[in-house]
Amino acid sequence: MNALDSGTRSALLDGRHGEPHLVLGPHEVVVDGVRGVVVRVYQPAAADSFIVRQGVTTAMRSDGDGLFSLFLPRATLPFRYSLRFITDEGRMWERGDPYRHAPTIGEMDLYLFNEGTHRQLWMMLGAHLRTYEGDEGTAFALWAPNADRVSVVGDWCNWDGRQFPMRRLGNSGLWELFIPGVDANALYKFELRTREGALRVKTDPMALKMEQAPSTSAIVVREGAYHWRDERWMNARPARQPLREAMHVYEVHLGSWIRVPEDGNRILTYREIAPKLAEHVKRLGFTHIELLPVMEHPFYGSWGYQVTGYFAPTSRYGAPDDFRFFVDTLHQAGIGVLLDWVPAHFPKDDYALRRFDGTSLYEHEDPRLGEHPDWGTLIFNYGRKEVRNFLVANALYWLNEFHVDGLRVDAVASMLYLDYSREGGEWLPNKYGGRENLEAIEFLREMNAVVNQEAPGCVTIAEDSTAWPGVTRPIGEGGLGFTFKWNMGWMHDTLKYFERNPIFRAYHQNDLTFAMLYEYTEHFIMPLSHDEMVHMKGSLYQKMPGDHWQRMANLRALLAYQVTRPGKSLLFMGTELAAPGEWNHDQSLPWHLVEEPARAGFMAFVARLGELYQQQPALWQLDSEPQGFEWIDASDRTNSVLSYVRRGTDEHAVVVLNLTPTPHDRYRIGVPQSGEYTCVLSSDEVRWGGSGYGGTALASADHMPYHGRPFSIEIALPPLSATVLVPNYLASRTE
Repeated sequence: MNALDSGTRSALLDGRHGEPHLVLGPHEVVVDGVRGVVVRVYQPAAADSFIVRQGVTTAMRSDGDGLFSLFLPRATLPFRYSLRFITDEGRMWERGDPYRHAPTIGEMDLYLFNEGTHRQLWMMLGAHLRTYEGDEGTAFALWAPNADRVSVVGDWCNWDGRQFPMRRLGNSGLWELFIPGVDANALYKFELRTREGALRVKTDPMALKMEQAPSTSAIVVREGAYHWRDERWMNARPARQPLREAMHVYEVHLGSWIRVPEDGNRILTYREIAPKLAEHVKRLGFTHIELLPVMEHPFYGSWGYQVTGYFAPTSRYGAPDDFRFFVDTLHQAGIGVLLDWVPAHFPKDDYALRRFDGTSLYEHEDPRLGEHPDWGTLIFNYGRKEVRNFLVANALYWLNEFHVDGLRVDAVASMLYLDYSREGGEWLPNKYGGRENLEAIEFLREMNAVVNQEAPGCVTIAEDSTAWPGVTRPIGEGGLGFTFKWNMGWMHDTLKYFERNPIFRAYHQNDLTFAMLYEYTEHFIMPLSHDEMVHMKGSLYQKMPGDHWQRMANLRALLAYQVTRPGKSLLFMGTELAAPGEWNHDQSLPWHLVEEPARAGFMAFVARLGELYQQQPALWQLDSEPQGFEWIDASDRTNSVLSYVRRGTDEHAVVVLNLTPTPHDRYRIGVPQSGEYTCVLSSDEVRWGGSGYGGTALASADHMPYHGRPFSIEIALPPLSATVLVPNYLASRTE
């Protein structure tokens, strides 16, 4: 029988052989003129090995060092068999032979992968339970083009990298192996031998589930078991027009929204939190939630922004199907789900993507391109088609596999510029000598184009603080193709204004009016996000000036201004409580505050504001079009009063802000039409904790020109307040 030559034998025993299927498994041979099949097996944990075929058990010959062989005269390929092993201690186990199976990756998959356009990459790579050629087991596949050898290791083989070396698929850089007997919940990793001979044990980049930190193994999961119940939502999604629809977003960190203090401050699971969160955001009038990243991350204090498991919902709150239940529950309540997504950088944890196959595979080799100086993380190499494919497929994975409705792309500013947060000499210019990251720009355009095509109705949102032109302009017009851009400038200017003592606001009204000068250059979301409530910045309540009453009044006026001006809005969790302290990711929100009458009133105000927003199309229907907004008067700096009109396709609302503690008994403003106006919201009502100044009576428009309009009304302006009025015939919808 054909014996292994010493070099092949040595390579196999040393874990250096890159083509194990050429040696192990069944092979047709001729022995002493007789045709047949020789089966070779390597199992260093066994003392004896047997082939079980059609109920017949045949002992294999031991060739030493865990190698076994058996010649089956006159046998032909293919044929089915299993292997039985016995240790010196008498322990016995049986499994199929991985090396009798053909590759599990087909030609079309290889073609699309080599092209960099495999839109369902997660279905080809990673670990997938299947029945294949008569055996039940798990198909493993990995991209590691610079490795000399790759093995699957796990708790089912004592993490021994010699036992299950994988097959290299030509020049694709892919490795694959189908292992019979590996079932759901098995732990696994990949052991890679680098070109320098070093061994690296890595977690699967495509893992669908991972252990909770600090453990780092991937976990085999059973797919396709979840039964969705959000058909109505998903059937309607492709026809959505996000720019013309209401979008009032509640930003959430799942682990600190609510905990169970009587159970050791326990975090709720996806299934526990889903109905509670759905009821809460529905009651407060939000249309969407946005989750800080739920992709697996080792350091809880990163809030999910340092991702090590791009395809794995964090196990802190449950299994992947539990997260599906979470999204499903929100959808059934009529709430959209957005995710923060981090394609800009990844952490240096050595079990993850860093120098994955012994080379800078996902990142750049040169730290001037590949390392982020602020965050101590690594930057993706967007010039490599396989890396772009990994990220684009990841975007689709969350949108299609988990029914997520949109992605807020984190740290876009750091992606656009090669010199982001770098001094001279610390960065490399592009091929034209400029600072623009051309490869990242093309990646963002590709991602947005693919999402638009493959997940219609979903949104992409750029978290970008720069003045990059055309972030939300269509790709065909030279833009990046995002649906929305976070208006970071608005957030900073607005908070700077509201933090000021009202005595000095007269000199800084431009902080509020400036954003309208660039309002229609992009499609904006106005965030009051977690970014402004961490790192000693304090809560929104803490930022407001004055005593407790004035702080609450200022905060009500701020939120009313956010919701009634153009653009969609986003509010970080806990703001509805007027929380007196900064957000702490290790604790629950201070829900006990609602027992205080003032804060209970404030939460009721937030709910009324959300209700009003959804009821009045004038507040969102023409957000992205100039005819949707016009100033009535932005020049009354003396009184710090601003007034404006919001318009829908056939209706309007009038908003008046009085941003000092001084009330005005008879304040005249111009209005678009004659007739009666009804106050549908006053942030100063007693039930919200206000003074109740002026009441909520009807106001009749006089034929007295004012503010350049033929009609005007006189109203009482409460202190530190926002007042919203609509024509009387529209008021009934808000009751």
